[in-house]
Parts: sequence; C-alpha cells; structure tokens
Amino acid sequence: MTTPDARSGTGRPAELFFEDLVPGLTVDLGVVTVDANEMVAFARRFDPQWYHVDPDLAAESRHGGLIASGFYTVSLFMRAYVDHLLSRAAADASPGLEELRWLAPVRAGDRLAVRVDVMGARPSTARPGLGTVSLTGTMLRLGPDDRPEQEVLRTRFRGWFAVRPVEVDPADAGAVEAAPTDADRPETDHSETDRPDADQPSADRPASEPIAADPAAAGSSDGDPTEISGSTEPQRHD
Repeated sequence: MTTPDARSGTGRPAELFFEDLVPGLTVDLGVVTVDANEMVAFARRFDPQWYHVDPDLAAESRHGGLIASGFYTVSLFMRAYVDHLLSRAAADASPGLEELRWLAPVRAGDRLAVRVDVMGARPSTARPGLGTVSLTGTMLRLGPDDRPEQEVLRTRFRGWFAVRPVEVDPADAGAVEAAPTDADRPETDHSETDRPDADQPSADRPASEPIAADPAAAGSSDGDPTEISGSTEPQRHD
C-alpha cells in the first residue's frame, strides 16, 4: 500500500522525491497556448480591469488590444507545473514564493514555453521527513519558428517534497520481531542466598553506595546538581 508521503501531488504513486530534485536540474513543463475565451472569462471573474475585458477600450490604448491578467498567466504556469512535475513528485505544500514578475504582456493565441529550474535544496528543519526545494519558474513566448522570443513571467518559490522512503529488508524485520522481550526472559531470583557476599559478616561486605540521611541531600534523578545549604556546588560522591 502506498503511504501518503509516497504519493504525488495528484495522489498517484510518486516516482520523484526530494533527493531527485538537485540544484542545477531543469524540468521542461511543456508549451501552453493562451485561449481567448478562457483568458477573458478568467478576467471577468477575478480581474475585471478594462484592458483585460473591454476589447474596444483596449484597442484604443497603448496595449493595442486585450492583454491577459497576470494572475491568469501564473495560473497557466501552475497547471503546467502540476501536470509535468507535481504529478510525478512526492510533493507536500509550499511555504510560499519570494518573487512574481510579469515581464511582458500576454495575448490570446500566444504560445508559452514553461520550465522550472532547481536553485537549491536542503532538508527541512521544521518538517521532519521533508526537504525544502528552491525553484525558479519561467514562461517564454515562442515565435513562429518555435524559438523563444521574450520572457513573459518569472517566479521564485519554495516547495516541500518528501524524502525517499527507506525500504526495510524483510529479513531484518523478522529479526527485530524475533528479538526476546523482557516477558520472554526467565525470571532471576535475586534472593540473599544468591549473592556472593551473603555469607559474609556485614562488616566484611563491600561498601554499597552511601545512604543519605536527609532526602534533600541526595542528588536529583535528572542529574542536576544538588543544592546544599544554599550552595550551587554539585554534591560529590567520591
């Protein structure tokens, strides 16, 4: 059965883990085409500024026509990121982003090449079992010859990814299960007759640890120095 930590961002079994996302790695997230109807519908719902939703006003402006909401553009990036990376990786939540820049207008029909670059990776100190990966995402407009023409979006963010689960050797697991417990061990009789010094006079027996007449004079059970008569000097038993 696949454990939650071994599932990808879409719930399927993961094939990529924190250890696989090494600095310097570039992941191609494919090419997305901006759909005119979707672009305007998104703007009407979430960002209804005139240069996103009014074609007449936009045509008369310096924009020369409708341009996409920047949040629509970053949503296209997110979908590509999920489809081509998080769907394969043992992804957890993201602690946030450091940068989001819209570098050029995006228009209906644009073809945008998407990629993500791993900039850094370290084990998480706040979330045991996870690693923090620093990433840079970019979107570039492609020309008619499929060559990049202009960068339109750049973002820097972090993601949490599960470390690769350690597989336990069945032989080792069996050995652990077979190890005797205290309940399996035979009881030992510690009566006086079993002690090697039981037949010696009390004066000849080896000295045991001194017994404190006053309980306050004995050391504390957690190893802290014992305070005697206001002194912070630790009690010596030598």
